[in-house]
Amino acid sequence: MRTDLIDAVEATCLKKQVPYFEIGDTVDVVFKIKEGDKERTQVFTGTVIARKGRGINEMVTVRRVVGSEGVERIFPIHSPNVLDIEPVRSSRVRRAKLYFLRQRSGKSAKLRKRHSEHTAGS
Repeated sequence: MRTDLIDAVEATCLKKQVPYFEIGDTVDVVFKIKEGDKERTQVFTGTVIARKGRGINEMVTVRRVVGSEGVERIFPIHSPNVLDIEPVRSSRVRRAKLYFLRQRSGKSAKLRKRHSEHTAGS
């Protein structure tokens, strides 16, 4: 149960421009990392397997395979530490959550490329 007051306070913290991406798209997430008193940026490239929440609580789960190990990171979309989310490739999927990719490897983990006007990067 959300009230108008909570939505008004959260609206001040929301990012103005969030790029359009969907489940199954490959994205580059650029984020800040603090190490002691130093800050640096890092890019995490992977497939969006889940999106959940709304407003300030919206999260995106990005998965990639490094070596033979699957790595998943959950990023809050409106966090000030997430500098940018850049769509790289758009894929055609029929599910809202792609958790089945966790059990797959190799060619069976590939998603079909989308051939439409919503292709990422164009």
